[in-house]
Amino acid sequence: MDAQIVGWGHTPFGALADLSFEDLILTAAGEAIEHAKLDPADIDAVWIGHFNNGLVPDAFPASLALGLDPAMRFTPATRVENACASGSAAIYAARDAIRAGRIRTALVIGAEKMTGRDTQAVTEALAGASYQTEEAGVSFQQIFARFAQAYFQAFGDQSEALARIAAKNHAAALDNPLAHLRKDLGFDTCNTVSDRNPMIAPPLRMTDCSLISDGAAALVMVADDMAGEFARAVGFRAAVQMNDVMPMSRRDLTELTCARHTFAAAFAEAGITVDDLDVAEVHDCFTIAELLIYEAMGLAEKSKGALLLSEGATARGGHLPVNLSGGLKAKGHPVGATGVSMHVLAARQVTGAAEAMQVPGAELAAVFNMGGSGVANYCSILEAVA
Repeated sequence: MDAQIVGWGHTPFGALADLSFEDLILTAAGEAIEHAKLDPADIDAVWIGHFNNGLVPDAFPASLALGLDPAMRFTPATRVENACASGSAAIYAARDAIRAGRIRTALVIGAEKMTGRDTQAVTEALAGASYQTEEAGVSFQQIFARFAQAYFQAFGDQSEALARIAAKNHAAALDNPLAHLRKDLGFDTCNTVSDRNPMIAPPLRMTDCSLISDGAAALVMVADDMAGEFARAVGFRAAVQMNDVMPMSRRDLTELTCARHTFAAAFAEAGITVDDLDVAEVHDCFTIAELLIYEAMGLAEKSKGALLLSEGATARGGHLPVNLSGGLKAKGHPVGATGVSMHVLAARQVTGAAEAMQVPGAELAAVFNMGGSGVANYCSILEAVA
């Protein structure tokens, strides 16, 4: 028994002042249920991925989705948190329940409302996902700047490579009507420190950092022997979670070591190599993260990730298009929603429903969602099921 994705919903990402946190949940969940053509009364359980840490006062949101329909009252609902990978954690929890035979249908939601707080408050909230004993008071911009500093020291200045990632993802977001920032910034803008693009945490500039966004995404998942009852079905060729130790002081900051192990295990489970993938959505919370993920997934040897960008290998039409949604960089990064959003976008790719973002003939899609400073790692390989 395994779980298959049979429906999805996705709000726009951005500064959504007119939508409350509850509105976001209900909108994405309602869209997913309608897309699946599922009777709300048939949902066995609900999971919601939500980081929060003071971003909103809703510390107990698990049952908010039950407001969709009176028939959902008394449905078990659980909140799941694993930093920026909270959405994937919710998906994996639901999948495990289906695989165990405990339930048959699941509604999974990822949601975050971030723009109700100012930038400083959001920065402080996100910093709670670091190792407080050694890293308290260090922002996530500064945390990923440490990765960039270590990588630059070992392999030379990679500022141009980071700017190419930012420019690539902003250009891609033009094809995603749900993206937060649909504006082609261009390489020169991303590669130049200016009043519009200040240095945030050297060597990371503003264009190297993901956006503060509101948004939600949702999936309906069912036991695989039910999938024939639905218009579409997307299966998990592989799904692997690994966690690393939290202290950055105990890790090699020139790579994402746990990500490398997670990708290797997912590829082994799926019986594929990186060259078999058609498209990937990966966790570019900062441009240095996407560069390190190229190497973690084996798309490039360590220290050689920049070559992929100069060759256009990860752009549309390249060897492996990465983040055709715009990624966290331009699509936005409402923390709890991100992992679910990635799975929605990958499911759309393998079912030919990605519209302007579509990779022709895409059959295998990788999702890589990461929490904290490379601590929680989730890699899914998705494929359409006939």
